[in-house]
Amino acid sequence: MQSTVAARAISIRGLKRKLLKWTAVGAACACLPMLAAAQSKQLFLYSWANYVPPNLIKRFEAETSIKVTLDVYDSNETMLAKLQAGGGGYDIVIPSDSVLSTMIKSGLLTKVDAGKMPNHKNVTAPHDRPPADPNSDYSVPYTWGSTGFTYDSAKVPGGKLTDSWKEFFEPRPEVSGSIAAMSSQGEMFTAAAHYLGIDTCTENPADAQKILDILLKQKPSVKIYSSSGTIGRMAAGEVTMHHQWNGASYKSGLKLTAAVFVYPKEGMNLWSDYFVVPKGAPNVENAKIFMNWMMDPKNAAEASNFNGYNNAVRGSSAFMDPALAASPAINPPEAMKARFRPVKDCSAKARELRDGVWTRLNR
Repeated sequence: MQSTVAARAISIRGLKRKLLKWTAVGAACACLPMLAAAQSKQLFLYSWANYVPPNLIKRFEAETSIKVTLDVYDSNETMLAKLQAGGGGYDIVIPSDSVLSTMIKSGLLTKVDAGKMPNHKNVTAPHDRPPADPNSDYSVPYTWGSTGFTYDSAKVPGGKLTDSWKEFFEPRPEVSGSIAAMSSQGEMFTAAAHYLGIDTCTENPADAQKILDILLKQKPSVKIYSSSGTIGRMAAGEVTMHHQWNGASYKSGLKLTAAVFVYPKEGMNLWSDYFVVPKGAPNVENAKIFMNWMMDPKNAAEASNFNGYNNAVRGSSAFMDPALAASPAINPPEAMKARFRPVKDCSAKARELRDGVWTRLNR
């Protein structure tokens, strides 16, 4: 009899434990939709500064009920280092073609089958098949442009400079000390390489030394190294010459009518930027929604009107600012297009040489 009572007691205690366990599991299951709902309303975006229009973000939030949190960086190197260190927790980042291949090969990105998204049909060639991601498995094109330099024609002798990187790297005495250079390793290294006629992905230490020499020679003439605030700095007359992306030059010219964008005859970077989803992104589905939304012509045009760069979306021209389309900084004369050099994703050895040059320049 005692054993039967004891067995019943054990059975009751076991049943209570199961009930408690089931209750806990049920509570957890009930919480999961709430958690998913909370996550489904978030998008963490990591972008170049002043690149994605605030009003565009507000409209995306209104149309999708997804709240966007924006952080900014000033170079591909900064963004890449953060992701490689495992930091961020971002859903969307915007790398350039110079690092896209590296990010894919290094396993830093999530495959999102962007080429199968409904609005991908709007993407124009050749942006619909980027060399680093020919099937658009990982990326959606955002904007594309070029990198040259801008000068204030009211402040230079005779009101005009030659169309050569020499004006930037070996400036005239009247301009020396009033130059702003980018704080981007990739942009500065490649600009110097173009000027010297060196492969931008050189693996030759002697070539790297030549590039370092010209950068060190230029350094005393440089007032500031900064890739951010270039528009305001140029428009306010803080410098006479600025190493700039063409969109930034266009926006500088809206405030400074004497601003002239130069397409250096030695060659210049032609680049594209992309929306991608980092590995481990907390809100992948929301990232996909954003990527598809940005391939709508009206949305792509609003971005271009804000940041001053061309986009790769068919039909967007109908919504773009006529002044943007007419700007020689954005749409260069046909003869200037021969000076474009598509940005390459360099080997590890080449990147190591670049790192060494940049480290020594910044000592």
